[in-house]
Amino acid sequence: MSNIEKLLEAFDVAWVPLKELVTTITAPSKVKKNDYCATGKIPIIDQGINFIAGYTDKDFAAVKSDEYVIFGDHSEHVKFVNFSFIQGADGLKILKARHDNTKYIYYAFVNYYKKELNYKRHWLSAKETLIPIPYLVNPKKSLEIQKEIVRILDTFTELTAELTAELTAELTARKQQYTFYREQLFSFNEVDVERKALKEIGEFQRGKRFVKDDMISAGVPCIHYGEMYTFYGTWASKCKSFLREDLVESKNLRIAENGDVVIVAAGETIEDIGKGTAWLNDEGVVIHDACFFYRSPLNPKYVAYFTRTKQFHDQIKKHISSGKISAINAKGLEKALIPIPSPEEQLRIVTILDKFDILTTSISEGLPKEIELRKKQYEYYRDLLLTFPKSEL
Repeated sequence: MSNIEKLLEAFDVAWVPLKELVTTITAPSKVKKNDYCATGKIPIIDQGINFIAGYTDKDFAAVKSDEYVIFGDHSEHVKFVNFSFIQGADGLKILKARHDNTKYIYYAFVNYYKKELNYKRHWLSAKETLIPIPYLVNPKKSLEIQKEIVRILDTFTELTAELTAELTAELTARKQQYTFYREQLFSFNEVDVERKALKEIGEFQRGKRFVKDDMISAGVPCIHYGEMYTFYGTWASKCKSFLREDLVESKNLRIAENGDVVIVAAGETIEDIGKGTAWLNDEGVVIHDACFFYRSPLNPKYVAYFTRTKQFHDQIKKHISSGKISAINAKGLEKALIPIPSPEEQLRIVTILDKFDILTTSISEGLPKEIELRKKQYEYYRDLLLTFPKSEL
């Protein structure tokens, strides 16, 4: 039996609603978004994902330094704060334990608040979240047990943070290495490798309009331009969304075939426009009108990798129109020059970059998966330490 299991067998628990364990603190002042700064003497805490949302040097009255459990209405981001801060959002709940166990309540609240999805309900529901309070025959030992659980979880938190930081640093280094080699692999000597405009060796075809409400869970495969930023990488053989067959036929929507490169042509940031995804499936895929597909005799993954280089983007950015939505047309894309090595050399480059791509971006392989496993390991032990049968009440 592990030490954790022995610890858990040593006591019973009482399940107590959160509202009986804490008092609600009202912040003396609040900061609006336009007062957030990147640096300053007083940190700003709001209900966003970032632990510290910003800073301010203005003369706002701060919440005094103490231990607090902080979260927002309809937000799953729960924070433990033990320093003075300024409130940066309406709907922020600032809780302080009635007794000396705020950190324990924080860990327990995170565990049950998220598990029971109380953040999707009103604050009144969150207040009813049951918190397990351990006790022995001698109730005075309750606080000692809580502190021991906090000590263990603090240790796991620190180790997980250190390991995640190391893995994240490694992932960042691998991405930089990937970018470096991708640029180098496309930096051919102009004497040895000819460069041609994309329009000379292939053709662009723009997609036709459909809207998100048209997309369903099964049917004819489709790619919406927004998904190019959030779902698709350098190549794909499966799609996220589908359309009804009769809609595709009635609107005469355009379909990219196996070996075509889908290129996104509109977005909020200039940097991402022009990125391509090689479609590698015998079944075609309908593309949105904010995308083009490019058809050529070149290796499609070679073309897709090229569209993600600085060399390519430097050529097309002068043709991108800026505004609320930035965009590029086919004439702007087809002028870009691409180096054309032999098919064997194209395949060699693709093989090398595939390895980097898997290592840095795959959710099922490489470092991102390792980071996710470490987080799940931490959540497992937190859950183990804070899970007690309610039937024993």
